[in-house]
Amino acid sequence: MKIDFTKGNGLVPVIIQDNATLQVLMLGYMNQEALEQTTKEGRVTFFSRSKNRLWTKGETSGNFLYVKEILTDCDNDSILIKAKPAGPTCHIGTNSCFGTDTARGFLYNLEQVINQRIDDDEKDSYTNKLYKKGINKVAQKVGEEAVELVIESKDNNDDLFKNEAADLLYHLLILLRAKGTSLQEIEEVLKERHKG
Repeated sequence: MKIDFTKGNGLVPVIIQDNATLQVLMLGYMNQEALEQTTKEGRVTFFSRSKNRLWTKGETSGNFLYVKEILTDCDNDSILIKAKPAGPTCHIGTNSCFGTDTARGFLYNLEQVINQRIDDDEKDSYTNKLYKKGINKVAQKVGEEAVELVIESKDNNDDLFKNEAADLLYHLLILLRAKGTSLQEIEEVLKERHKG
C-alpha cells in the first residue's frame, strides 16, 4: 500500500468504519509511523495532533478498534479502515463520533451475536439450543414466524406487526447460519438481481 503523506505535511486523514454495520465511527490522522504500527499490531493507532505523539485508540478506555481491512482512496492520500470496535468509539460514549447511534446495519451485529453464541456453544442460549436441533427445526421456526407475520399484517397493530417482522429476521439469520451462508451473501444475490 503506497500512501502519499506529502500532501498533508506528513499526515493523512483516516476514516474508521464499523466492519459489520458500515457505520462511520470517527475520523483521525495518521503519519507513516502510525500506519505501520496499525498494520503491525492490528489495532488502530493515530497521530494525535493535540498530544503530538502516536495514540492508540482505546489505550486508556480499552475501547480498541481492531483492524479488519485497510483501503486507500483513488489518490492514495486518505485511508479507510474497517474495524471491529471493542466498545463505544466516541469519548462521549456513543458508537460514532458523528451523532446518535442508528439501527441501520444492526442485522450484521445481530448476525455476529448469533454466530458467537453458536460458536461458543452457550448452553443457556435460545439461539444455540434452536440451532442444535438441526435444520428442520430451524426452518420450521422460520415458517412459523412467517405465518405469524402474515397474520399480523392483516390487522392494524403496528407494534405486533413490527415484532413479528423482527422475529422472522432473527430466525432467518439462524437459518442462514444453519445453511452455511451469510446475510452478505444474500445481499450480493439481491445486488446482482438489481443490475438486471
